[in-house]
This record gives sequence, C-alpha cells and structure tokens, in this order.
Amino acid sequence: MDHAAYIDAAAQALGLKIAAEYRAGVAQYFALAAEMAELLQGLPLGAADESGSVFAPVCPEVGE
Repeated sequence: MDHAAYIDAAAQALGLKIAAEYRAGVAQYFALAAEMAELLQGLPLGAADESGSVFAPVCPEVGE
C-alpha cells in the first residue's frame, strides 16, 4: 500500500495540513498502525466478540 498517497488523500479529505517536518513521523506511525491492523485482520471473531451496544462505566476498586 502506498501510505504516502493515503495520508495525502485522508489529510485533504479531512482538511488537515501536515507540515513538511511532521510528514516522516506521520508516515512512521501510520505504517505502525497498518501493521497492527494487519495482525487483527487475521483473528477469527465470533458473535460473542462483538462489542456491547451500551457503554456502562464502572468505578475502579480502591487501591488500583
């Protein structure tokens, strides 16, 4: 995948301006995110793996 072309297209679509001095860092982290996504794409998911439709926060235990 051409990460540079995707970054340019996404930035343009979102109205973001990426300064020249930040492009290398943005590309580096985009490539890292792409690697992580590739790992996740290979995992089999079942119906029980679907996230809940309602978020219900819980209080952490004292001392955590």
